[in-house]
Amino acid sequence: MAQDTSDPPWLSLPAEVAVVLRPVVRDIVEAIIAGIPRDVPVYAMPMEGRFGQGVRQGVTIALNRFLDLPGTRLPALSEDGKWVYENLGRGEVRSGRSLESLLAAYRYGARVTFRAISRTVDVSQLPPDVLLSLGESLFAYIDELSAASAQGYAQEQSERAGEQVRLRAELLEMILRGDSSEGGVPRLSAAVGWTLPEVVVVALVPSPYVEGLRAALGPDALVAERGSDVVIVLPSAGRTARRRDLARALRGRRAIVGPPRPWQQAGESLHLATSAGAHGVGHSDPHAVGSAAGTGDGAADAGRSGPAGAGSPVWVEDHLAELVVLAEPLATEDLARTRLAPLDGLRPAVRERLTETLLSWLRHQGQRAPIAEELFVHQQTVGYRVAQLKELFGDGLDDPEVRFELELVLRAGHR
Repeated sequence: MAQDTSDPPWLSLPAEVAVVLRPVVRDIVEAIIAGIPRDVPVYAMPMEGRFGQGVRQGVTIALNRFLDLPGTRLPALSEDGKWVYENLGRGEVRSGRSLESLLAAYRYGARVTFRAISRTVDVSQLPPDVLLSLGESLFAYIDELSAASAQGYAQEQSERAGEQVRLRAELLEMILRGDSSEGGVPRLSAAVGWTLPEVVVVALVPSPYVEGLRAALGPDALVAERGSDVVIVLPSAGRTARRRDLARALRGRRAIVGPPRPWQQAGESLHLATSAGAHGVGHSDPHAVGSAAGTGDGAADAGRSGPAGAGSPVWVEDHLAELVVLAEPLATEDLARTRLAPLDGLRPAVRERLTETLLSWLRHQGQRAPIAEELFVHQQTVGYRVAQLKELFGDGLDDPEVRFELELVLRAGHR
């Protein structure tokens, strides 16, 4: 009668195999223990202490369980046995070794066991199908051991990664609180392998835009969820190249980067980033933040933010005056109504062109060439528009205080 394909291969093994081999289990164990360091160089160490006990226990349990299987439908591993081999996999992670070394040791043990069976049992008297089942049983059994160890290895890695994430989040919170406990922040930084910088920036990214964020930022960044945002603490991006790299990593994520602060005052950087986000700093329309995400070149946008480079992060240090103005929106609106009153009554398109020109004129102190370059118009056009503005505003454009207030309201987005 043909064996069902769902039956384990050891079902067709005669029980006599186990009876003959049990008296020599200890000899087989010792042969495996002696040979593993030669066959798997990473284990070329004395088989003593906790390591040696673990290997000996694993080999002994494996052999005795295998000899329980011939002629049965038992699973390859009992629950206790599975736990042992999962722990062996975990131990490889803790020892800093790859899983492949352990699997190679299992394969070596299978070869030694097969040779021992060949010497102990008269294989010439066994039918070919029994010999085939014997080899298949050993392969299947080693596969089960390997799978259990692989599961333990993966679980240990996952738990360690989760613990690392938890500790890094705890470090981030300590830094943001300005934790001044004796050596607390430096100690935890060392424990998680994070080099504590003298100066940091704190960035905010809304939760819907955080996919792949940790990988994009790399190990230099501490990342943790806080309310509806993800908060990032990382070394100051003061140098041009570093700022460009950070802009590329945060591109399209509606990120706001607070100004640099010594790590002990990182909470101030977070406060200013939060305030900038609340007031729509860096964008003429607070609801348009990130609307152009995914457009333009990250490196090209690294030095600017706002509508012209909306895919890039907003750098609060570039918008401090705007933040000051937007922090009091009612006062800014009153000031805008007063200072922009000369433009009342103009058609919207004309008003938009003139306010755009006025802001550029104020920013470039009346120099026509940079104004024309910024607005993509001819210098004669600049001259024509400035003449219109002077006619509308009269002597006000000669008053430094008026010019200052005009620039404030225009930079705040009022048109």
